[in-house]
Amino acid sequence: MRQEFDVVIIGGGLVGLSLARALAGSGLRQALIEQQTPASPPADASWDSRIYALSPGSAAFLEDCGAWQRLPQERVARVEAMRVYGDDPSARLEFSAYDAGLRELAFIVENRRLQLALREAASEQDLRVYCPASWTALEFRADHVAVRLEDGAELVARLVIGADGSESRVRAHAGIAVRPSDYRQLGVVANFSCERPHRDVAFQWFRRDGVLALLPLPGNRVSMVWSIAEEPGRGLLAAPDAALAAEVESASSGALGALRVITPAAGFPLKLQRVTHFTKPRLALVGDAAHNVHPLAGQGVNLGFRDARVLARVLKERGPQGDCGDHALLRRYERARREDVLAMEVATDGLQKLFNSDAVFLTRARNLGLKLIDRQPWLKNFLVHHAVT
Repeated sequence: MRQEFDVVIIGGGLVGLSLARALAGSGLRQALIEQQTPASPPADASWDSRIYALSPGSAAFLEDCGAWQRLPQERVARVEAMRVYGDDPSARLEFSAYDAGLRELAFIVENRRLQLALREAASEQDLRVYCPASWTALEFRADHVAVRLEDGAELVARLVIGADGSESRVRAHAGIAVRPSDYRQLGVVANFSCERPHRDVAFQWFRRDGVLALLPLPGNRVSMVWSIAEEPGRGLLAAPDAALAAEVESASSGALGALRVITPAAGFPLKLQRVTHFTKPRLALVGDAAHNVHPLAGQGVNLGFRDARVLARVLKERGPQGDCGDHALLRRYERARREDVLAMEVATDGLQKLFNSDAVFLTRARNLGLKLIDRQPWLKNFLVHHAVT
């Protein structure tokens, strides 16, 4: 069985779905292949352990995609300020949406609810979805790509988009090199109820044992992301709820009072992946398939949404007779995204190394840097406006 399309997106996660939505009305015939049946939000009111801090720019993009307005707003939290602490108690940096002339710095959203909103929005367009489905062959030709599925179906397209995550099979099959750097850390996540109100403030501590962030959830709840060395990270994952809560209370200097676990801890390995190319003839990579950065800035998914936004714009501007798989066209997307991605790779990797060092001169420098930035309102506002796009 042979089906013809203009674009085949491999990967039905947040970035793949948002790209499909952003291409609605482009005149391109689309198909999407997703290997796993997506999990729906639980029927009860329990909270998803995987959350995202979305920039206002990403929220606006998702609204254009028809997904943001489908989210239950009582499950979305606004971040109106952020307090960052160094490993010296006197080193502190505070960002304020009000001081920067903004309504908020970010939105905190649950993964499964955002996935559902994007799937519902995508169901309203002319999009052929193959799920659960996996490809067994990917053949690049001069004027098309042939994608063979496990059930024997063959999809023929002018362009294939790899949106299949950090271990992208599409990227590997296309021979695009990746330079990985293992941080030997785990990202440990869990949700807590807290004794004191967070007042829509996000907290972050740069500690010698890693980076701890507490992000506001609706009500007196917070979501934790603790980037920590593998051995103590495994200890956190194995700890009883009461012991985990006590450990986080101590590490956060009791900023939110007593904590109680409401979502079990989960963990994932942290690494930096630099991909040599985002495109080849008839291929483009987006999201974690194109880049993977340390989560200390919470910008991974925002980078992916910006990929989708830019690639959709480039493809829509190709002209009525333009070939969507032409490499010259796709390189416009790569050039437009390289600077943003490189800046985030350098910034997150540099901060991770700076605060993961015991060198005395670096300890003094990093804490002094936080203090100096906090005294420069123009610099803080510049950083905030760059982060909210």
